[in-house]
Amino acid sequence: MQRRRKIITLSNCHAQLVTTHCVNAFIISTMLFVLCIFNCTISASETDSQSENDMLEWSELPQLPDSLGVAGPFVGIHDNALIVAGGANFPLPVWENEKVWHDQIHVLIKQKDNYVWKDGGKLDRPIAYGASVTTPDGIVCIGGNDEHNTYNDVFLLKWDVSSGKVRSVPYPTLPQPCAFTAASLIGDTIYLAGGQSGQSLETAMTNFWSLNLSERDKLDKFRWKELTPYPGPSRALNLTISQHNGFNECLYVISGRRQEGTKIEFLKDVWEYTPETGNWRSRADVPRCVMGGSGVAIGQSHIFVFGGADGSLYFEGNRLKDKHPGFPKEAFAFHTITDSWTSSGPIPLNQVTTTAVKWNGTIVIPSGEVRPRVRSPQIWSAKPIIHNSEFGTFNYVVLVSYLLSMVLVGFYFTNKNRNTDDYFRGGKQIPWWAAGCSIFATMLSSLTFTGIPSKAYAQDWVYLVGNFMIPLVAIVVIYSVLPFYRCIDATSAYEYLEKRFNRSVRIFGSISFIMFHVFRMAVVMSLTGLALAVTTPLTPVQSVLVMGVLSIIYCTMGGIEAVIWTDTIQTFVLLGGAVLAFGLLVAGTENGASGFIAAASEAEKFKIANFHWNVIDTQIALWVIIVGSVAQNISSYTADQAVVQRYMTTADYKLAARSVWVNVMLTIPASILFFGIGTALYVFYRSHPGKLDPTITTDQIFPLFIAREMPVGIAGLIVAAIFAAAQSTASTSMNSIATVIVTDLMRPFNLCHSERNYLTSARIFTFLAGVVGTLFGLMFVNPDITSLFDAFVIVIGLFMGVLGGLFILGMMTHRANGMGAMFGAIVGACVMFYLWKFTQVNGYLYTAAGISTCVISGFAASLLFPQANTDLTGLTLYTLQHKSKK
Repeated sequence: MQRRRKIITLSNCHAQLVTTHCVNAFIISTMLFVLCIFNCTISASETDSQSENDMLEWSELPQLPDSLGVAGPFVGIHDNALIVAGGANFPLPVWENEKVWHDQIHVLIKQKDNYVWKDGGKLDRPIAYGASVTTPDGIVCIGGNDEHNTYNDVFLLKWDVSSGKVRSVPYPTLPQPCAFTAASLIGDTIYLAGGQSGQSLETAMTNFWSLNLSERDKLDKFRWKELTPYPGPSRALNLTISQHNGFNECLYVISGRRQEGTKIEFLKDVWEYTPETGNWRSRADVPRCVMGGSGVAIGQSHIFVFGGADGSLYFEGNRLKDKHPGFPKEAFAFHTITDSWTSSGPIPLNQVTTTAVKWNGTIVIPSGEVRPRVRSPQIWSAKPIIHNSEFGTFNYVVLVSYLLSMVLVGFYFTNKNRNTDDYFRGGKQIPWWAAGCSIFATMLSSLTFTGIPSKAYAQDWVYLVGNFMIPLVAIVVIYSVLPFYRCIDATSAYEYLEKRFNRSVRIFGSISFIMFHVFRMAVVMSLTGLALAVTTPLTPVQSVLVMGVLSIIYCTMGGIEAVIWTDTIQTFVLLGGAVLAFGLLVAGTENGASGFIAAASEAEKFKIANFHWNVIDTQIALWVIIVGSVAQNISSYTADQAVVQRYMTTADYKLAARSVWVNVMLTIPASILFFGIGTALYVFYRSHPGKLDPTITTDQIFPLFIAREMPVGIAGLIVAAIFAAAQSTASTSMNSIATVIVTDLMRPFNLCHSERNYLTSARIFTFLAGVVGTLFGLMFVNPDITSLFDAFVIVIGLFMGVLGGLFILGMMTHRANGMGAMFGAIVGACVMFYLWKFTQVNGYLYTAAGISTCVISGFAASLLFPQANTDLTGLTLYTLQHKSKK
């Protein structure tokens, strides 16, 4: 009884400590919320002026060797060389001479810090006004015309460095002649849309063709295919550009012109094609006609369109002649997720009928027509401007204060760990509500704070249904899983595997868990580092180091108690920051809450279900969400030591059950909140497209808002919340890995001779786990990942499917044995690798596939290779003695 009173007293002391932190966080959050609302009007009023900021920085490269310049050349990059081939111009004086077509190939290469033009040889014939696409093998040149004919020829241009010439390789011809067209590459497939089949604009088509480059070695299949035409009118001089739209890599057919009889129509419409489904849909019109312009995809969701002719002086060329002012010198940016256009600022020269390409991190626009009959030899280079926001002194104070407080928590618990039971289970004296907050922080982490909002921003709410499965899984866990661990008084979840099967299976499970959490730490810290790079002056590498080092310090010193109490504080910071952010977003939206709901509903952003049976569709089906989320959560709440460990930190079974329910009660409203933030981000940036930054990834959209739209102080608090979310994951993984190493890989072999040595080993392995996870995090920093959420789901599926399968096999069957379990684990791991590497099955199904494969193959192998009966009392659902719920 006296021991019990001491535990309760110490527990209350700890509770009082964390409550003080939480109250302080709440007071600060409330004060900053008032400041937030006060600043909303100011923030919104600045929108229009900020949208006028230039998005591009321009510079000039050496001019084309042809002093007149050319229009309609084939343009592309191969072997780090810019190739400009063919084209047409008017000899001087331009108004007294006829157009001349050319066959010359010019090659621009970079030698150290200088650019040098080379003579690349000649084309087979003078030709211009075709389409050109840069591919890994070279530049695919498509169609084109001369003064007499329009061609259907297709050929590949390759820069041969050794000979200093460009080689030409014939490719399959088009279904019919085509000029004044445009094409783009998605994956291995070239898509070509629009163009005219003859010399007259009246021959403009609605053609849409594709060529799969992966079939070039299959002569019977390597040919152009005619696809479903876009729904709009026929056109030539259109743009065809590919970009991701949040769901898929899509093709965009933009603007152009057409002629019917004597009437010429200047088009502004935009059509989006999804290769996965073969469907077209209409998108927002360009602000003006941009026929003959050029464009490129930048970042993960922006398309830049450079100039183009608007048709305003189309019939005045012969009258104005050299007094023609030229085409409008303005570029536009289209954002594929919010379906919005904005000006991206002036351009030095509008060169139409040419092809913009990406080269050495810049956009290059070579030569082209600047006004009727007049070409320019100028080569312009542009790169997106990165607008860095000042983080500010007060924001630093808020952030640093939070980070230091986490370290102080670690110091506080340093001397309270007298043995490994204290270090790994907190002496079973953790309050149930703190354990529940820790489970919440562990399960959601920075995936919640950056991944879910970015997913809802780019797509909709279909993934929310997955989190609604957690209450159902909680019932299973409390009444069917939790009793197992309390019955055997487990420190490590994998102790169960040895009792149920054998030591080999336990070691397999332990090693799988360690690998999972090392990769989990790496993924979370690296992707969070990328997100924080937008918000703070820290680089992704520096952010990963800060997260890793601080987590190592307080986790190594304080053990599981430090982890749980910091998780609890971090839960308050995380949720408080999210509420503040959502309030600011809605307040900054036109017409406030009503405008937010109306705009989101119109765009179907609240959609929660897709009804189909396709397992590879990026618009994930409802059944995939349900099956996948149930499997993921069963595996996580059953077989993940990071969660199971929290079950064992409370005094008894009932308190452990309460901690699970606390997690559920936090998860549901938090999920709705973070999906709401993502939708609010969509509505906000659809209203203010000029505020978007083309250089960021989709996962950085919430940090972008924090950095540029939030008042001083609030930004520091929200950044602290992001750090909190990532550190909760990292610290949990470190402590859990150390627990597994000491409990599963050291104690069974009696590698240490005293409890003191085991405690020392625990701290050493906590430190080493943190170091390894941080180093992997530095290696995994990758801005090309399109979704933190998707990457995280795949990592969970690859590891937790097999682990979950082992526990289900043991708990739900009498006949399964050690040999069968090991066979099932190996088969499950192979299936997981196959699904990941060789199929397009949605990653959400990986865990379900791993569980089912492991259980089925493991049970079958157990029947084929039966082993001697062992005592299964308390180790299966059928033999569990519920009276042992202690």
